[in-house]
Amino acid sequence: MGFDVDLFVIGGGSGGVRASRMAAATGAKVALAEDSRMGGTCVIRGCVPKKLMVFASTFRELPGEARAYGWDIPDGHFDWTNFRTKLHAELDRLEGVYRRLLDGSGVKVYDQRARLADAHTVELTDGTRITAKHILVATGGRPERPDLPNAHLGLVSDDIFLLDSLPKSILIVGGGFIACEMACILAGLGVKVTQFYRGAQILRGFDDEARGLVAEAMRDQGIDLHLGTNIVEMAEAAAMSGHAQDLATEAGITPDLLPVTGEKGCPVWVKATNGTESVYDAVLFATGRTPNTLGLGLEELGVTLGRRGQITVDAYSQTAVPSIYAIGDVTDRVNLTPVAIREGMAFSRTVFEGQPTPVDHDLIPSAVFTQPELGTVGLTEEAARDQEPIEVYATSFRPMRTAFAGSNHRVLMKLIVSQATRKVLGCHIVAPEAGEMIQMAAIAVKMGATKEDFDRTVAVHPTMAEELVTMRSPTRRS
Repeated sequence: MGFDVDLFVIGGGSGGVRASRMAAATGAKVALAEDSRMGGTCVIRGCVPKKLMVFASTFRELPGEARAYGWDIPDGHFDWTNFRTKLHAELDRLEGVYRRLLDGSGVKVYDQRARLADAHTVELTDGTRITAKHILVATGGRPERPDLPNAHLGLVSDDIFLLDSLPKSILIVGGGFIACEMACILAGLGVKVTQFYRGAQILRGFDDEARGLVAEAMRDQGIDLHLGTNIVEMAEAAAMSGHAQDLATEAGITPDLLPVTGEKGCPVWVKATNGTESVYDAVLFATGRTPNTLGLGLEELGVTLGRRGQITVDAYSQTAVPSIYAIGDVTDRVNLTPVAIREGMAFSRTVFEGQPTPVDHDLIPSAVFTQPELGTVGLTEEAARDQEPIEVYATSFRPMRTAFAGSNHRVLMKLIVSQATRKVLGCHIVAPEAGEMIQMAAIAVKMGATKEDFDRTVAVHPTMAEELVTMRSPTRRS
């Protein structure tokens, strides 16, 4: 039978846009539906605005550092309204770039929600039905709130970029990379930050030594980090008793001015598992993300969904229904924008270029944009030790730039090495600009470089990264 299009993509994020453009470049007729802004989570409410906020937050310490170097620079004041205006102008610009790229590639865009009517048919919000030989689901994920009474009063990560003003104080709930990045960003912008995490240490899944140093640095930054702690109760502060009003006063919130809104973003009274009670201008839940599969009609067609609602796919991103594929966060494999892009490229090569290309999820580098940053690739010390005998090469020191200014900030450079093959199994960096460094180190690790390959590389001096090629003796073996 004939189809209206060769490929219909549901989702206009980085993965869906890349897949649609690559497929269109082969001569395929491609359409794409997006019910929100083009660019998806990364461009509109994730990586890009977050990184711009990271940049903004780092200027807080620069005047003091500059004075230590002889500059006569006064402390400044952060203007959120001015920054937010420029931020949204940049997001508008980037969305326009995405739309022009799709238009230039010949991809037909529908600014509507789409669902699957059958294995080869997509139905849009206005009732239009479009048939497609192949359908690609790239709907990403969304932040989730905990199952807690009054959780609707809290913000999620999407809301941060839309705030009319910054809160004076905030409680961040969670210990993953989004929670920790937001804690550092907001603290850097002058917000009094408290963070609750129910686990024993933040950044679960990252190297223990590295995440311990990040936690220490966050506390040094003034973040009131509570581990093994969660919310027991929360309520709108204005609706609480006199005790909560007293807590509001202690927090610098005038009780008479507490707004009664019943909506997210209002001052909130919180009782914690450690027995403390406090009032915060805002509460931010950064407790996980959920794949966007609700209402797509997937299960009715035989597409298998996992426990969290993620789409189950094979190595070629194909679902249990042969004509339907899925990429990106909606599959809950490795939830990173560059991975979604790679998955989109592999899909196009497999389906439209006749080159069956499995997705490579091995040795993916990543960065956590805390202050300092955490960059990582490969195995953690703990995972490597469980796999085989290893050597660990690690050094922690005060970097030249901030040490000269009198700061006690420390950085970490760490290599995990196989005793048998001498290959570098993992590299972990906690330092300013660690994301930039780990990108380069990841090339060597992906190529299978040995510790001796690192040793043969001449150091660039004086730099922090030179320590990666100058560590000669292991700090421990296991």
